[in-house]
Amino acid sequence: MLLNFITWTVDPEIFSFGPISVRYYGLFFAISFMLGYNLLERMFKSEKIPLPWLEKLFMYVVIATIVGARLGHVFFYDWAYYSQNIGEILMVWHGGLASHGGAIGIILAIIIYSKKVTKKSPLWTLDRLIVPIALASFFIRMGNLMNSEIYGHVTELPWGIIFANNGEDMPKHPTQIYEALAYLTLFGLTLWMYWKTRAKERTGLIFGTFLIGCFAARFFIEFVKEDQKAFEADMMLNMGQWLSIPFVLAGIYLVAKAPKLIDKK
Repeated sequence: MLLNFITWTVDPEIFSFGPISVRYYGLFFAISFMLGYNLLERMFKSEKIPLPWLEKLFMYVVIATIVGARLGHVFFYDWAYYSQNIGEILMVWHGGLASHGGAIGIILAIIIYSKKVTKKSPLWTLDRLIVPIALASFFIRMGNLMNSEIYGHVTELPWGIIFANNGEDMPKHPTQIYEALAYLTLFGLTLWMYWKTRAKERTGLIFGTFLIGCFAARFFIEFVKEDQKAFEADMMLNMGQWLSIPFVLAGIYLVAKAPKLIDKK
């Protein structure tokens, strides 16, 4: 028996002016980068890290996020289509971004950034960068909610949502909210680890903690999420789950190998 539920009819477009439109997803994306930049600036200043490093880091991350997420969608989820329509790979405005691809893109970009700019271990940068990334992940999933996309199977739970804009007439798991809350929790945890503990002195610990929490949450939430592509229907685990496993294992490795602290007397 169905209990209470929410009918979701939010227009993803906030307003338009001629050919220009402002959508919640793009707004949240911009807000996440703005807040992330300000947070990293505070972190860099507290550690007396050269601020020009931050400006370069911002450019690396913006480009890597967009390119990585787009290519992740193309190759992980829809290569059958894009292999026949190569020109559309660059049409990011048509939609199609994959978070796992974005994660891979950022990691690769930080490896290059570390060699060219900081001359430090990539993990040193990732331990700091991952804090605002956790917050950005929250905003991106809320953007998915406003777009009425990436939701779950039919549910009788009282917080089920009917995504009426997509022609749905049954309440579905709001998996965007599930993931958003997981990422917001990770933001609070990694922020606490950075400011209130000595975790940042144990290279790889904060980043490893994020990988475990983020992709373990993603793995389990996928069980109630609708498949993004038809080919996933015949898979024991869907593509998102298979892609999450290596990240979780990498996180466990980093946490286990994080150097121990030796108190100085």
